[in-house]
Amino acid sequence: MTVSGIDGVRVYVEVDVVGGLPDFALVGDLSPEVREARERVRTALRNSGFEIPPKRVTINLAPANIRKAGTAFDLAMAVGILCAYDEIRPENADRFVFLGELGLDGSVCAVPGILPMVLAAKSAGIPMCMVPAENCAEAALVEGIGAVPVRTLAEAAEVLRDPDVAHVAQRTVPEAGAESYDTDFSEVNGQQQMRRAAEVAAAGMHNILFIGTPGSGKTMIARRLPTILPALTWDESLEVTRIHSVSGLTGGDHPLRMTRPFRMPHHNISASALVGGGRYPRPGEVSLADRGILFLDELPEFQKQALEALRQPIEDRAVTVARVNGSCRFPADFMLCAAMNPCRCGYYPDRTRCSCSESDVQQYMRRISRPLLDRIDICVEAPPVSWQDLEKDHFNESSATIRSRVETAWGIQKERFKGGNILFNSQIRSGDIRRFCELSPRDSGLMESAFEKMNLSARGYHRVLRVARTIADLAGSGQIASEHLLEALSYRGIGDKIWG
Repeated sequence: MTVSGIDGVRVYVEVDVVGGLPDFALVGDLSPEVREARERVRTALRNSGFEIPPKRVTINLAPANIRKAGTAFDLAMAVGILCAYDEIRPENADRFVFLGELGLDGSVCAVPGILPMVLAAKSAGIPMCMVPAENCAEAALVEGIGAVPVRTLAEAAEVLRDPDVAHVAQRTVPEAGAESYDTDFSEVNGQQQMRRAAEVAAAGMHNILFIGTPGSGKTMIARRLPTILPALTWDESLEVTRIHSVSGLTGGDHPLRMTRPFRMPHHNISASALVGGGRYPRPGEVSLADRGILFLDELPEFQKQALEALRQPIEDRAVTVARVNGSCRFPADFMLCAAMNPCRCGYYPDRTRCSCSESDVQQYMRRISRPLLDRIDICVEAPPVSWQDLEKDHFNESSATIRSRVETAWGIQKERFKGGNILFNSQIRSGDIRRFCELSPRDSGLMESAFEKMNLSARGYHRVLRVARTIADLAGSGQIASEHLLEALSYRGIGDKIWG
């Protein structure tokens, strides 16, 4: 098997052995690491105790028009050669898909992308998969296909001589509620407006931006956002694990991702690393944050090209990477959380501490384009933390308490959008705004006034209504009221205050 995007693709390993001058040829559209397999496989066979007479060996990886990359083909090649030399009966090997890299000593080493490849093998009707022992727990997550762990090539050959007695790994699935976090909202003192904004953002999966002075708790609150999101469902866990598996980020005895991702890339990240790509396309940070949080700290410090590349994934919740020989589609259903200072020194508009000129401030702010800012639903100011907030004893709501309200809001949205292909208020299409965000004549007049005075774009206007719908859901109201609209508008007013 190989991986295209986050999907497994079946590859047939055909081996032909004939007399003549000794040779070992690989045929197909192969990457350098696949071509180097000839040395790994030949040496692993010899060091595993197999006597292979010198003949002309030709291996074809079909279909030839699919690019093969990685080292997961080694084990299949070695098994094919053993079948061609009558060390193994071919009909026994036909029951398996083989995945694994070979060491020179004959050991079978772990490879990335096990989960999507085993899922594809199951869909192809293959009853068994032979995988490295280190990847066995991940392969066993797939129900309906037997996962046989092996540590060496010799052990694999022994299994194939009598597949009926092969040891099949037991499938272990973590219990619901097994997710755990080492942070909690109860640790956050003060900053009630930021806490409220974070709750609204989580309830509707709205993108959020914190603007404030250094040390005001922006990163602290952002790190705790996953703790107030409801637990992943089984299908979501599998999707997240598939993406991380392709990226080589799974392993151990419990590879299934039970907690929502929180990705925090450094601001020097390239556009392709952020949204995905490369010569052989791989998921970027937006895909690794799928079903979770993508946190961009010091937002204006990111490359402009990288920030502008976010615009399409935010809208489409997916990334398509096109290349000459095909394209790959990666999920990117994430909630964007960003934080920034109001100027380079961080203290504008406090002129007792800020030394930036007005032109410096404007230049710093203009690193964030209006089209990107329009895609952020909630923009909230982070004021400096007072001494009383730090030292006074506080009874702060825990993440579990906030999460219970968020779960209730998610349940309301699930019922509202039943039968559709959207899940959250932030995903309401423009054509459905009137249907799901109906306003009274009085509130329509309020929004008309706000549209003109705040110079809202059409996208910004719709995002205000989506946030208001979420605030109403948190309040248990079936109708959007004036107080819901005013709170939603306050989350966009800070942008005008800073950007002018």
